[in-house]
Amino acid sequence: MVEKVQKVNVTVAGGYSPEVVNLKKGVPAEISFTRTNAQGCLDVVHSKDLDFEKQLPLNETQTVTVDTDKSGEYTFSCGMDMFKGKVVIS
Repeated sequence: MVEKVQKVNVTVAGGYSPEVVNLKKGVPAEISFTRTNAQGCLDVVHSKDLDFEKQLPLNETQTVTVDTDKSGEYTFSCGMDMFKGKVVIS
């Protein structure tokens, strides 16, 4: 049996929308970031907690795979750590 993949779209424009991403533990997950505004330092998204860093070209979707094996709250942010979001796995 193939497990379904949780897919979440995050719009990047002066921050992250949604700012909190909720995922189910143990179900494969992908978060797709699309930057729609050229403002500031939002051209990079990274997470030390979830081990990813992606360049976000304007109006291009970039997808990261998230390991959902452990419950918890994990942060992600822009390149300068000014704008933040959170992934909640439960």
